[in-house]
Amino acid sequence: MPPQVLIVAHGQPGDPAPQQQAIEALAARIHVPGAQVRGATLAMPGALDRADDETLIYPLFMATGWFTRSELPRRLALAGAAQARILPPFGSDPGLPALCLAQVAGAAEAQGWRLAETHVLVAAHGSGRSRAPSEAARQIAASLAPHAAAATCGFIEEAPHIAEAARGLPAQAICLPLFATQADHVTDDLPAALSQAGFEGLLLPPVGLAPEVPAMIARAIGRAL
Repeated sequence: MPPQVLIVAHGQPGDPAPQQQAIEALAARIHVPGAQVRGATLAMPGALDRADDETLIYPLFMATGWFTRSELPRRLALAGAAQARILPPFGSDPGLPALCLAQVAGAAEAQGWRLAETHVLVAAHGSGRSRAPSEAARQIAASLAPHAAAATCGFIEEAPHIAEAARGLPAQAICLPLFATQADHVTDDLPAALSQAGFEGLLLPPVGLAPEVPAMIARAIGRAL
């Protein structure tokens, strides 16, 4: 039997089907020779039941924090896969800073802007439970700062909140959503916060939707196997 790999994302508890379909579609684009790659979300009832103790788990999360260290192992144990091996999450991939830089540099070029004269706002989830998510976002911002006029962070769940961080930014600004999927925070909360701030810059798709992501995940799984 080929190695089994499960890509696991948060999902959307109030409406789990669309995000479950999205993670399954992503899994279908991740090609690892000799392995079977499938997708699951924590929000979809029964989705983790396809895992067992031999399954390799790839968390489509932006940081190593409470979800990856506590909740995901707990949920796997409940599904009968307590010994499943959990890889470092997407947000810890060593290729992520370069991917983020490529995203903002390409967007600036398309606007006819010099990135060195452009403010980059990294929009991330943050957390009241763990410092790991905001620290991961700040590390991405720090990696972008030498290439941009400035690189700052705003968060959904902690200060500085996105509306506060975006207020007063110049029109030549790019907001990079540091999210793995396109759920409510990206489709609703983030645009609302930017509108509240009067943000006139460019809002990019979440980094997890970049076309390079399936190959990046495949490389991480290949290294683990």
